[in-house]
Amino acid sequence: MLGLVVGALGVVYGDIGTSPLYALRECFHGAHAVGVTPANVLGVLSLIFWSLTAIVSVKYLGFVLRADNRGEGGVLSLLALAFGDERAAGRRAFLLGLGVFGAAVLYGEGMLTPCVTVLGAIEGLEVATPMFSPYVVPLTLLVFLALFSVQRFGTGNMGRAFGPVTLVWFVTLAALGLRGIARAPEVLSALSPHHAAAFLAGNGMPAFLIMGAVFLAVTGAEALYADLGHFGARPIRRAWFCVVFPALMLNYLGQGALLLRDPSSAVNPFYKLAPAWALYPLVGLATVAAVIASQALISGAFSISMQAIQLGYLPRMEIRHTSAHSRGQIYLPLVNWLLMLACVALVLGFQTSSRLAAAYGIAATLAMISTTVLFGFAARKLWHWSAAKAAMLCGAFLLLELSFFGANVVKIAHGGWFPLVVGAALFTVMTTWKTGRRLLGQRLAASSLPLDGFVQSLAVDPPLRVKGTAVFMSGNPGGTPLALLHNLKHNRVLHERAVILNVSVAETPHVRDEQRVRVESLGHGLYRVVGRCGFMERVTIGEILAACAPQGLELRESETTFFLSRETIIPSARPGMALWRERLFAFLARNAQPATAFFNLPANRVVELGMQVEF
Repeated sequence: MLGLVVGALGVVYGDIGTSPLYALRECFHGAHAVGVTPANVLGVLSLIFWSLTAIVSVKYLGFVLRADNRGEGGVLSLLALAFGDERAAGRRAFLLGLGVFGAAVLYGEGMLTPCVTVLGAIEGLEVATPMFSPYVVPLTLLVFLALFSVQRFGTGNMGRAFGPVTLVWFVTLAALGLRGIARAPEVLSALSPHHAAAFLAGNGMPAFLIMGAVFLAVTGAEALYADLGHFGARPIRRAWFCVVFPALMLNYLGQGALLLRDPSSAVNPFYKLAPAWALYPLVGLATVAAVIASQALISGAFSISMQAIQLGYLPRMEIRHTSAHSRGQIYLPLVNWLLMLACVALVLGFQTSSRLAAAYGIAATLAMISTTVLFGFAARKLWHWSAAKAAMLCGAFLLLELSFFGANVVKIAHGGWFPLVVGAALFTVMTTWKTGRRLLGQRLAASSLPLDGFVQSLAVDPPLRVKGTAVFMSGNPGGTPLALLHNLKHNRVLHERAVILNVSVAETPHVRDEQRVRVESLGHGLYRVVGRCGFMERVTIGEILAACAPQGLELRESETTFFLSRETIIPSARPGMALWRERLFAFLARNAQPATAFFNLPANRVVELGMQVEF
């Protein structure tokens, strides 16, 4: 348990743990800052404390972590739970759209987290001396280059060091906070909710707008649920209540105490809290903590991408497993370098973490709102909650989160547009690919022959059989693969053993070994094999073929010929999708990773048969 708690500190709480670098600063030195008065300082600190309590302690740790999909979490896992046995087409489409959009904005958050945290950490050099100002952005870009370059080696070794380093970071946060509190202990009264109520009631619109900066203190809370499968609920809860929450609040209170004594320190209260001798070591430690926070979001982007590919929301991409012992450690080169280019562009465009913070809040609030709504549907399916109970609880969370979102909306022109554009673009790509694959399947099914009819035709008019085994990949287990029909049409032969292989993805993270493969003999040397995998798994064809042996079908990959069909999409004015979406789908299909590489098939044993499909 102790090892899991320490590990959770680095992976789960790396993002929220770096919020003290910029959250309180934005309240008193950002675009919508309020004056540094004792009432305002105590009011903002009270808002931070009760926001962390409501969002993290109550919502995520008290409720959302209970909605595990066979031990796994994350927005796509929650989407699968919310579906349940949902039959209403309108509601199903709404849940699908919400879940996909939630996943899409998480990509935007994955782009923004490295920028905000790393840039915010290195800006501490400016506190030491203004002469470092011209070097902040170049140093940030160097950190990005190093961070994204090492992704291909895997994060296993780094991950083992994350927990202890982050533990040192939280101890440092607490120590700095205690140092500040000792000089102005009256700041502890901020824990009373009446200060938050008085601040909101007495400041009107400025108080509402400051909620956007207060929300920065809870960014990263989504990681608690996304990393549920890595550590389990108990270690995540213990790490929060025993280490993270106390350390964060001590530091925020220490920064507030400093502001009570010296209002001019609002320019960067986190670094002003440190003694002069500790400034440079603190910048170094903060940079390492920021890299750890960034790593968690980058790994999360890899995981979401693989889930989206498996569930049919993204085209096939190269997926490399960087560990022989852990399936969760993966690397997607395309996603990695796209993230790096986005981070570099953001830093060059925004220049400071304060400007980036506006964009950061929009992305995180949208992700949280999606989780809250999906949790309400999942709770009704999992625990049979009444509609009133689910609406009351989720409505309370939504009221708070919509307040945060409304406060951040005014920042759209100042950078908040970025996650909205990223989310909309990725949502369009994901829904276009999903819809296009469905329409493609319908087009192919219309021109396909039912498998039962094909088996009967073999008995009536048997073709010439040749020695060997052929595997025909099929997206429809009930239809005859077009590759098989084309092979018979053009070559006029059929192998002695012909296997129709369909690989489907379950709405669960993992599939039990006994449910992995089902083999069915259809007679006449024809077999149907249905392989299943979870949406967090990547099962190769070799593994599926090996699992057929206990069921009486022994297949050797090196002695088998694999037949695949490759479709060329021809956009047209036929009903289905808008023409521009058909062109986008055709572009994605052309650039998707070939099935040979994705399923890890031996290239010299594959025969591809091309065909044109008019959309």
